[in-house]
Amino acid sequence: MQRFRLSHPIHNVVRSLELFGLVVILIATFIAAGQDVAEMIAARRVTLADLLLLFLYLEVLAMIGAYLQTGRLPIRYPIYIAIIALARYLVLEVKDLEAWKMLVVGATMLILAGTVLLLRYGHLKLPYPESELDLEGAEVKRRGRDDNDTP
Repeated sequence: MQRFRLSHPIHNVVRSLELFGLVVILIATFIAAGQDVAEMIAARRVTLADLLLLFLYLEVLAMIGAYLQTGRLPIRYPIYIAIIALARYLVLEVKDLEAWKMLVVGATMLILAGTVLLLRYGHLKLPYPESELDLEGAEVKRRGRDDNDTP
């Protein structure tokens, strides 16, 4: 499989823009979390919705950390964030939601959780190549099987 490769200067610009965006998200997350903690302190009360919001911030920070460490964004992190956001929505709106809407939100959370399980299972059974060398080796093996399969 032919992979698209960016020329060195373009790659550096794209990588710099990615890092800039991550720093902006990181700073905004810290500011938002700080504001919410300050509101909790001022109200002298912490609710379940507040805790779930703090978990959302933690998941965003974990996603940024994973991306900085590996250079990849695991798709599971945004799904975790979506599940927590839906849980927070249920907690906040439980008094105003109709029963069918609660069921839809709950079913959506179950679908997202099932998606995470499928992704994890697929990753265990069909792991990604860890390096460029592994990609090339996998391509050679695949071509070798294809060559042996033809009469």
